[in-house]
Amino acid sequence: MNKAEDDKQTIEQIDDVALKDTDDQHDLEDGNGNENGNGHGHGNKKKKTANNQLDEAQEILARSGHVEFTQEDNKRVLRKIDIFVCIPMCIVYCIQQLDKGAVAQGAVFDLRESTGLKGSEYSCYVSQLVCQPLSSYALVVFPVKYWVMFNFISWSVVTICSAAATSFAGLMVARLLLGAFEATILPSFVFITQMWWTRREQSYRTVAYQIANSMASLFGPLLAFGVGHVKSGIKPYQGIFICMGGLSLAMVPLVWYLLPNSPTTAKFLRKGDDRLIALERLKENQTGTKSSTWKWNQVWETYRDPKTYMWAAMYLCTATPSGGIGSFSGLILKGFKFDSFQTTLMHMPTGVIGILTLWIGILFTNKFKCRWLVIFTITLAPIAGATAICRLSRDNIPGLMTSFYIAYILAGIQPLLYSWANLNAAGTTKRVVTFSTMFVFQCVGNIVGPQVYLEKEAPYYYTGLYVDIGCWSVLCLLIVAMRIYLGRLNKKQASRRAALGMPAEWEDMSIMTTEEAAAYKLKLTEHMRAHGLDEAKLYENAFDDMTDIENPAFIYVV
Repeated sequence: MNKAEDDKQTIEQIDDVALKDTDDQHDLEDGNGNENGNGHGHGNKKKKTANNQLDEAQEILARSGHVEFTQEDNKRVLRKIDIFVCIPMCIVYCIQQLDKGAVAQGAVFDLRESTGLKGSEYSCYVSQLVCQPLSSYALVVFPVKYWVMFNFISWSVVTICSAAATSFAGLMVARLLLGAFEATILPSFVFITQMWWTRREQSYRTVAYQIANSMASLFGPLLAFGVGHVKSGIKPYQGIFICMGGLSLAMVPLVWYLLPNSPTTAKFLRKGDDRLIALERLKENQTGTKSSTWKWNQVWETYRDPKTYMWAAMYLCTATPSGGIGSFSGLILKGFKFDSFQTTLMHMPTGVIGILTLWIGILFTNKFKCRWLVIFTITLAPIAGATAICRLSRDNIPGLMTSFYIAYILAGIQPLLYSWANLNAAGTTKRVVTFSTMFVFQCVGNIVGPQVYLEKEAPYYYTGLYVDIGCWSVLCLLIVAMRIYLGRLNKKQASRRAALGMPAEWEDMSIMTTEEAAAYKLKLTEHMRAHGLDEAKLYENAFDDMTDIENPAFIYVV
């Protein structure tokens, strides 16, 4: 990797300015001079923020030229990204689930009796629903790190303060605030994942922080079990809130130190050509990194795109069962004739089941490059498990427990759906709006789910389980429909590429292994040269903040 000295000075200057922007939020003149950030303007200037990664990525790569790097260089930079980006995401997502699950754990230790809660009033996702539009806008215009940390610290404090709630009204105020601060985390992480990793790597990183989320189902009951045995002047459920919130606050300094804002401002990429390599790696995605300009045309396209409504419907169908079972799983287990401490311990394997389901699911999806079939197959398991719970006798404890654990394979559906949807959207604003819409429908499902678990049916909850079975069945149909639709879109993209002088039959290198991608890229380049095609067209739109529909080089992942 030989570069002129002035190129290296350019990178250092850009680093210094970008990092200064991160701290001081000063305006930066757009060197490309384009209002839309595509680098084709003629002297116009725009206000830039520290989080305007799209423009800075273009500027860095344009001034430095193409950078050649080895597989060892790629792996070295990837390790750094995993340490400084993936690890803090895993920590935050695990902690979020611990805090969110505090109510479910407290319900086993007389939270209902102490606060006057009723069965259908356990979960409150209304605030997440209301706050999601604000969160979407904030993700685009504010530095991602600061937005995530603000919400992380806020919900930690609210969780601790929940211990002071001794009535339904007090607890609901705390839950409303908690929902508002937690609303941004998953959409933020989906967004961050696209900013840092290639599409072949995104699935594993998405599953990594989702596994961390599942680990909360393993450690949460264990912490609750220990706190429940502590004899003190406070009630067990209050101790659970204080313990979970305190643990959350304790993680804040570590996450703050590790988590960067963007590939163009991250301090850990200042050594050598690491920043150039990190940006060059992302070209294959054809999704860019991030623009801090809110683009209304991408909003309109999002809501004209049938995929948006299909993803949203899928999330409604998966969130309704998970919202119900997630809130009432402890009471369902308690209905199998376990006491509070036994119920807490019997709930622990659900975390292991979630981890195994995710890991096996992602291995199969990446090996066979067929996401829809893997998700479809996994969805059949909770249908079978919930059906068995409804049919088995309450005296058949082994059968009921086996069915319950099979039903809990549902924990793998939602993360794999997010990973699949994440691979099929491009354009900064469109990505944010798409996933925010999905999250809104997830919130609706989480609101509806507990309402169908009727108090009068405790501990059987047949209505809730039948509704869950119906939702999973509809989800199976939607998965098949999405597979067919994405296949048709890829055929249209192939026709567009042919008309533009690009290879029509273009395989998606971003989901290949590194070795497969390198070999195919060489083959594709030779093919284009042999047919007189311009190989520069392969990545000419990679950082133009184009949507998946606008960019003919975009390939949909099925």
